[in-house]
Amino acid sequence: MEASARVPAGRRVGGASGPSGRLEDFDFDEKILRVRRQIKRLGSVYIFALPKNDRERIIPLSDWAIHAVQRYIDKYPPGPCTLAWEKTNGKPRTCSILFRWHIDGQHVKSRNYSETIWKPALVKAGLIPEPVTDRRGRRRYVTTRREGIHQLRHYYASVMLAGGVSIKELAEYLGHRDPAFTLRVYAHLLPCSHDRARAVINERFTARPGVDV
Repeated sequence: MEASARVPAGRRVGGASGPSGRLEDFDFDEKILRVRRQIKRLGSVYIFALPKNDRERIIPLSDWAIHAVQRYIDKYPPGPCTLAWEKTNGKPRTCSILFRWHIDGQHVKSRNYSETIWKPALVKAGLIPEPVTDRRGRRRYVTTRREGIHQLRHYYASVMLAGGVSIKELAEYLGHRDPAFTLRVYAHLLPCSHDRARAVINERFTARPGVDV
């Protein structure tokens, strides 16, 4: 569920959860998600912090995404999580988080999620090989960056662009400071505009009854 909830919002690993997601950030009536903080690792300690680039933002939510989150809430009620704010010795803040680890009920740690949930799912889907066992008896998956959790964010961007969302809007949703950066990263995913260009001119200049052109 955590992965399916991340796709329709395009959030980074630390923002979508550490990956936890705060119940207070969802506005189901307005159909938006307010990105106000992330769970960030400093050394061996996790803290709450502002989103990357210290930029809060709003992401529109589809009806499908809202229903998915609401079903998840019904099955797995949110629970409290207390972490320091911005610094390891910062003032503690408590938030109600959605995605919690089944072992201790606390926020999901990205590496644990990747090794125990994400990569086994990739194996089951036939996208990566079965893990090997190292000398210490630990399972090791053979992956590249192309199979990482961050690909969900790229998938979100590709869906947005294919649907006609502008680079400027996508940059806002992804939390990029400069739309030019978004364009450099995702320009190859932009759909060909030839057909749309033809349709625009046809619509404007094609003769209509009673109209001279």
